[in-house]
Amino acid sequence: MQAITILGSTGSIGVSTLDVIRRHPDRFQVVALTANQDVNRMLEQCREFQPRYAVMANESASQELQQAIHNAGLQCEVLSGNDGLVEVASLAEVDSIMAAIVGAAGLLPTLAAARAGKRVLLANKEALVMSGHLFMQAVREHGAELLPIDSEHNAIFQSMPAGYRTGTKAAGVRRILLTASGGPFRDAASEDLASVTPAQAVAHPNWSMGRKISVDSATMMNKGLELIEACWLFDVTPDEIEVVIHRQSVIHSMVDYTDGSVLAQMGNPDMRTPIAHAMAWPERIESGVEPLDMFSVGRLDFEQPDLKKFPCLRLAFEAARLGGTASAVLNAANEVAVDAFLDEKLGFTGIADVIESTMKAIPSQQADSLEVVLAADEQSRNFARGIIEGSTDAAI
Repeated sequence: MQAITILGSTGSIGVSTLDVIRRHPDRFQVVALTANQDVNRMLEQCREFQPRYAVMANESASQELQQAIHNAGLQCEVLSGNDGLVEVASLAEVDSIMAAIVGAAGLLPTLAAARAGKRVLLANKEALVMSGHLFMQAVREHGAELLPIDSEHNAIFQSMPAGYRTGTKAAGVRRILLTASGGPFRDAASEDLASVTPAQAVAHPNWSMGRKISVDSATMMNKGLELIEACWLFDVTPDEIEVVIHRQSVIHSMVDYTDGSVLAQMGNPDMRTPIAHAMAWPERIESGVEPLDMFSVGRLDFEQPDLKKFPCLRLAFEAARLGGTASAVLNAANEVAVDAFLDEKLGFTGIADVIESTMKAIPSQQADSLEVVLAADEQSRNFARGIIEGSTDAAI
């Protein structure tokens, strides 16, 4: 029986994880669930899965959940804030941590899980984007096991040589082909992007995701963050990764070997596949995903991304090459800009403008401590907010 904590259980990855667990009650035991402020869904999950702990990052939501847990007669301890998240991420009785909190908020508990030597099922990009060196160092020093959940990184992991472990250079690998759907605006004219609305940006053609990640997919920043993450996971440089637009989202990524072989992992676009793979690894278990029907797919298309049309991807390449705190700056500015776009305080094309201005203003430093990373994150957020709040330019 594998004991598991799910960081971000009410989000799309968390819900899919619980669906896999529901299919295998003899294999997995939920010890702790965490969320930000969705009390109703958390209460439903606590009723079904009977965790020992439930954590709400939001203090008022925590108090509301505590009363609801009491009224329901459930035996569940309610914790709150970052301290609660870190505590359940490093519990002695827990074997695996599903790290599915979106954004920088997931950094501290995910890092705590690595330092506690857990099997970390990594769906939180920002742990590596913000502090890749520190995080991989913690994995090595504390004997943690790191398994990627993003469909692309999981596909790369599956296509690597037998016995491969993340964070090490794989022999014979020439490059990684990181696939991207292209998002909802892959066929849109560049001049039409300035008028894109939040409703249009979150309507992803292939995947069901949260609003922030959907916007990142629309700008292709999501692929940029995945590029940075892949550099740390697979010990490669940005120049050893090629982004490939693959609109069907059937091939989830590929590994190109020096002998000319290219190995690809394929499947329906459903996150339960990589979740089930990582949860049971090195075994295979039923995930609930329908078998891939190659005849209905019919064809597979590939094309190069347009870096002028999607400048966020270009900026991510630049941050990856710069190293240090550059990717933390990129991520912080992006989170602030996406929030402003979703609140209709910033135009769609203004997201990249804010990020680029922030990266130019805040120089990269050596990311040799968590304090340095968090300081760069805070400085970048403040600068990005200043651009948004102080600008009268409609493009910004």
